[in-house]
Amino acid sequence: VDYCHQNGIGVILDWVPAHFPKDAHALGGFDGTHLYEHADPRKGEHKDWGTLVFNYGRNEVKNFLISNALFWLKEYHFDGLRVDAVASMLYLDYSRPDGEWIPNEYGGRENLEAIAFLKKLNEVVYSYFPKALMVAEESTAWPAVTKPTYLGGLGFAFKWNMGWMNDILSYFSVDPIFRKYHHNNLTFAIMYAFYENFILPISHDEVVHGKRSLINKMPGDEWQQFANVRLLFTYMYGHPGKKLSFMGNEIGQREEWNHAEQLHWEILQYPYHKGLQKFIRDLNTFYNKERSLWEVDFDHTGFEWIDFHDSDNSIVSFIRKSKDPDDFLLFIFNFTPVVREKYKIGAPRHCFYREVLNSDSAFYGGSNVGNGGGVMSVPEKYGTWPCYLELTLPPLAGVVFKPEI
Repeated sequence: VDYCHQNGIGVILDWVPAHFPKDAHALGGFDGTHLYEHADPRKGEHKDWGTLVFNYGRNEVKNFLISNALFWLKEYHFDGLRVDAVASMLYLDYSRPDGEWIPNEYGGRENLEAIAFLKKLNEVVYSYFPKALMVAEESTAWPAVTKPTYLGGLGFAFKWNMGWMNDILSYFSVDPIFRKYHHNNLTFAIMYAFYENFILPISHDEVVHGKRSLINKMPGDEWQQFANVRLLFTYMYGHPGKKLSFMGNEIGQREEWNHAEQLHWEILQYPYHKGLQKFIRDLNTFYNKERSLWEVDFDHTGFEWIDFHDSDNSIVSFIRKSKDPDDFLLFIFNFTPVVREKYKIGAPRHCFYREVLNSDSAFYGGSNVGNGGGVMSVPEKYGTWPCYLELTLPPLAGVVFKPEI
């Protein structure tokens, strides 16, 4: 961890207070009694996972877990904790059929003891480590996960946006000719994007157990598969929310992740794989450089649609904004392999728009269709916009423009 820090890399630990194994050497029946877990399997066991559930109502158990969290942050200098399976903690009926769970004292399905524990956990962690990142892997619509506890929230810093992940991977798995019928999967996440402090995750869970690697989820021939992955990441980095991508996605590894072996680095000898790696490197550099991509990430003022209605052509466009009104980026995406000539989109300012990123660049393995480095806006009203751009949209690509004001 210290070596990572010396090289400018933060480290977040995957921490699991939701359940624990039944192994004889573990905590189950630790002293011959149900010390850490509930005695009643309707509260103390996850049959799906074959694990036991902590008894969050016991002060000793809560103290053990919170002390453990502090231990990792203090002794090993981790920068934060990603708390696994939070949804399974919040609901007493999580993955349990009727008759196999016990309601709370008010007759509800909420696990009041687990809720109190999570709030206390975050309060204590932040009292000792104010800059720690506490991240919830929470897959339901539970409200205020990332709101402070004094406002009734759970107190996490971030929450994984599992809805965005499911929608976007579902959309990209569809052949482009049919994507116009799934346009809502692209746009719906903005409806709730600012309710929580979201992370957009393409995690290990999406590239294991027969789900296929990210590159193999994509339709089309090899060129289209790689173009789709570059397009997906361009859309992900432009979309509000922090970014998470699992190792191997950035080089187009075709095999699913296998914990028993290393990544297949040898594939970087092939141009498409090397081009994808170059693109992710440049995309990360671009993200860090452009304040509009992260400065106003959790408020609607940092995002504005230009046009999300063109489902027939599977094209969307939007603006990302920083706190400086003159500092913004214009994104436009073509989710089909058809080049669009003289495509018009509205623009907020009349000026020259520099093309600062194009996922179709030949440098990354694309077809090198673009706009010659940039375009001048046309000073004529276009819809609700004071001017417009006339663009060439490359196939299966995202293009980003920055105004020169």
